[in-house]
Amino acid sequence: MTTRVYPDGFLWGAATAAYQVEGAWNEDGKGESIWDRFCHLPYRVRDGDTGDVACDHYHRWAEDVALMRSLGLKTYRLSLSWPRILPEGRGRVNEPGLGFYDRLVDRLLEAGIQPNVTLNHWDLPQAIQDVGGWPNRDTVGWFTEYAQVAFERLGDRVPMWATHNEPMVIAYLGYHAGIFAPGISDLSQAVQTVHHLLLSHGRAVQAYRGGGYPGKIGIVLNISPYQPASDDEADRAACERIDQLYTRIFSEPLFNGRYPEPLMTWLGPHAPQIADGDLEVIQQAIDFLGVNYYNKSAVAFDSEAGVIKLRAWNISAPGLGTTDMGWGIYPDGLREVLVDVETRYHVPEIYVTENGCAAVDVPDGTGSVDDRDRIEFLRGHFRAAHQAIEEGVPLQGYYVWSLMDNFEWTRGYAKRFGIVRVDYETQERTPKASALWYRDLIARNALED
Repeated sequence: MTTRVYPDGFLWGAATAAYQVEGAWNEDGKGESIWDRFCHLPYRVRDGDTGDVACDHYHRWAEDVALMRSLGLKTYRLSLSWPRILPEGRGRVNEPGLGFYDRLVDRLLEAGIQPNVTLNHWDLPQAIQDVGGWPNRDTVGWFTEYAQVAFERLGDRVPMWATHNEPMVIAYLGYHAGIFAPGISDLSQAVQTVHHLLLSHGRAVQAYRGGGYPGKIGIVLNISPYQPASDDEADRAACERIDQLYTRIFSEPLFNGRYPEPLMTWLGPHAPQIADGDLEVIQQAIDFLGVNYYNKSAVAFDSEAGVIKLRAWNISAPGLGTTDMGWGIYPDGLREVLVDVETRYHVPEIYVTENGCAAVDVPDGTGSVDDRDRIEFLRGHFRAAHQAIEEGVPLQGYYVWSLMDNFEWTRGYAKRFGIVRVDYETQERTPKASALWYRDLIARNALED
């Protein structure tokens, strides 16, 4: 048996997102979000599911913190609901909404669990979308106002902040593919959204530094490694293009102050409008980068595939299958991503801020789930993370997605990512075998395989 010991102080945690767990969608003065609106429209989400109740975390937060403590979590990654704090997205602050996060942060700290707070995990206030949403440059200022409200209230106690979670998903699934809220299909709006998300990130970092808060601030990107489907020049060019479109369009401005020029040329009239000084604002020094990793893809040129002219599909490592989402399982892709980020950008600290899998969880008569497939998935990825550390990556922590089963966006409640099972009828929480395995790994700070 091999024992892989992680660095002293390594932060083992789990993650959730506000819309996916909180529920209480219209309680205590909360405003409507784009996901509230999207889910209440017909035929947008599987089975007509919504996040109206979700995991009822808004009412069960104390129970959930006790559960985290019982699992030995060192840290918990959560997001704030922008419309819960500013119902119109700007102006009036909703005290009950802020109070909820006040109590949650305090209880986490009492339990010895470090809160890691994300400002934007996709639930833009609908009032902001009604005046243009992320393609509207004014949203940059409104996001900065919201960030300042959160910093002023929680910045003395929250040691880690992320501005945005997976801006690629916001831009391309929300404004290009149109399959996520707000459900718009317009490449120009999507690419302008990319720029405004990055600009708002930079402005929020400036506000955080200006406030003299004692913690760290960064951003979370979802990053996948890509490989060409063949040695054909067209496939290799398509592979480079998708990497620029989904990854480098964010990382290059953040760390090098520029957009990938080949991609901007390719986009042509869809390229973003950039004002003087924008790139300097975007390129603020950050304390850490969060990396969300789920799969690796092969890429081929396709002359019929829209503006970008390519097809991409998940691949699995030899002998490994797919998750319940149909995603390929490729643990070493995580090591590839982490090493690439460190080699290119030399970020001070890196965290795996999301990694996990949906599985076909079958509870026994007691509600317990023996999810060995999830354990093996995590084992392979924890091993890859350890190998990245051995190769010099400054990896400081790892957040499993997700703490508990929750609302999985357009898949509704059909897919379960949690290490804790949620009975959606009773809201009973039951740790799965993976949660108990993870608890023991955290206690050892070591992987035995």
